[in-house]
Amino acid sequence: MILAVLGVMIFAWRSVGSKNGVVVSIEFFAASIIASIFSLIVFSSVTYNNTNDFAYTSYIISMWVWFFAAYAVCDIMTQLHGNVSIKLVSNYLIGISIAQCIIALLIDNIPSFQLLVDSIVATDTAKMDKLNRLYGIGASLDVAGTRFSAVLVMIAILLSHDSMIRANKKMIAMYIFWFVVIAVIGSMIARTTNVGIIIALLYIIYTSGVFKTQIKKSNLKVWGVLVSVALFLILVCIILYKYVPAVQKLLMFAFEGLINWLETGEWRTDSTDVLQSMWVLPENIKTWIIGDGYFLDPTKPGFYMQTDIGYLRFIFYCGLIGLAVFSIFFLYLTAACYKRFPQEKNLFLLLCILGFVIWAKVSTDIFLVYAIFMSIPMVQQHTKNQLLSRL
Repeated sequence: MILAVLGVMIFAWRSVGSKNGVVVSIEFFAASIIASIFSLIVFSSVTYNNTNDFAYTSYIISMWVWFFAAYAVCDIMTQLHGNVSIKLVSNYLIGISIAQCIIALLIDNIPSFQLLVDSIVATDTAKMDKLNRLYGIGASLDVAGTRFSAVLVMIAILLSHDSMIRANKKMIAMYIFWFVVIAVIGSMIARTTNVGIIIALLYIIYTSGVFKTQIKKSNLKVWGVLVSVALFLILVCIILYKYVPAVQKLLMFAFEGLINWLETGEWRTDSTDVLQSMWVLPENIKTWIIGDGYFLDPTKPGFYMQTDIGYLRFIFYCGLIGLAVFSIFFLYLTAACYKRFPQEKNLFLLLCILGFVIWAKVSTDIFLVYAIFMSIPMVQQHTKNQLLSRL
């Protein structure tokens, strides 16, 4: 929110200093309209059902907060680097993800560091201890898993398409190392990270040319380094799993399904068992259309109808109408970014797939990732306008 206030101030300053006055992108304007319609639908559901669950009634405000916070960040990047690009943003997000992974391990192993972090950032440590989960600074559970997944997808895009990275074995190894670190420790924080791992690896395989008659030399280089780094880190994980009990516990949680499959021949996890029991469908037409107006259970802590499945939570909250508009919101963001950044268009297709796949597990909002990329054109335009005004 502090960044959002800073973003509004920078936006106002750029607008005042420009001959063109206030300039907003058509993408931001259109996305705001769709978000406003969604907020209105949610408000109508809450009002009609006479509930007081206003979780998403102010979504348009949340969208603006995320957007202007992203605007501030991208403007600062522009001042530091002279320009801002998807690659630059991706590298920053990779660095932040690595930092969160390191912080999570420090919190888990150094009590004094945990006390320091908890004294600065509000964290439900009792819940984290009960769930036996790692957490970083404001990064825990499925929210963290969704962000890690998005970053893994960005790494896959860079490894598959960035010619500068693909031409340098050291850079390939560095990005693959980051990928594996985020994948492993991110999965220890939240198994939702596994969704990003699968999507990213499938994309790397798809773009490698393995399904074509001829595989490019650059793809062979990527795969050679990928296999080498992966085998080394897998060996390290196996040794730690066998001889370090604390690491064994974390790896067992992160890759419970894989370990169960290797040991018993059956792929299963506790969370997937619970998830199967959460498929509870509405029993009347009114709920299907406009929902019951509840996102959280009004009688006890937990989810309404005891389901955490994203699609069902939105249906119970604001019906198929609300779910449809919210889905259109992300489809529009994908189409807008796809058009704005044709060279990196596949990144936004993968982010869209990621968001809709994760909804089958949990309700989460991936707009904060889109917000950064949507703010890039506005920052570039405002910077250009300001330079022209000075001339």
